[in-house]
Amino acid sequence: MKKGRLYLLPMTLGDSAVNDVIPNNILEHIIQFKHLVVENIKTTRRYLKKIDREVDIDSISFYELNKHTQPEQVNSFLNPCLDGHDVGMISEAGCPAVADPGSDLVSIAHKRGIRVTPYVGPNSILMALMGSGFNGQSFKFNGYLTRDKSKRKHEIRGLESDARKGTTQLFMETPFRNQQFLEDLLATLHPETMLCIAADITLEAEFIQTHPVHFWKKNIPNLHKRPCIFVLD
Repeated sequence: MKKGRLYLLPMTLGDSAVNDVIPNNILEHIIQFKHLVVENIKTTRRYLKKIDREVDIDSISFYELNKHTQPEQVNSFLNPCLDGHDVGMISEAGCPAVADPGSDLVSIAHKRGIRVTPYVGPNSILMALMGSGFNGQSFKFNGYLTRDKSKRKHEIRGLESDARKGTTQLFMETPFRNQQFLEDLLATLHPETMLCIAADITLEAEFIQTHPVHFWKKNIPNLHKRPCIFVLD
């Protein structure tokens, strides 16, 4: 029997209109899947209804993959592929498997000889880099920095040093900690260091600006509870 594929399916970042962010042909394909590996079942159900109000949610088998999923469970999520059925994966990150637990499932798919097909969609990391004006030839996404303030200052200085050597540095913080995190950044970085702040990407309140640190110190944006990527050059 021919194996099914694992499709990596895009999701909107927040409450933006699906048709404004994701191509229609991909949206039409998303609602055809009967097996979906998702980070959050509730938000995925809502997302599918935004695509098509008539979609039969009860006919879809959902498998939840997030930081709480036991490793031994993940392998079984691909069993439908062995029976010839396609499996789709949807992540809260917009694009599955990039800074996302979905990468484990992709790795297992390759080991089991299951074809993997990624679909285009919004990715805040890449879009922040695109909008920053910084070096896109050499860059590194560092995820979340440590919460220990003294260690974080050391970490920020290390990222600044690496950025000066030509590798663009991207990182993030939990939205409700963004404001304090930005203040720590501005207190630690050199005044001439270039910093891009990319918040609410693809949303109506989207904010992407690049300025030296001394500018930001006089023009501090409100980032509280806004999804945000910080980029250093």
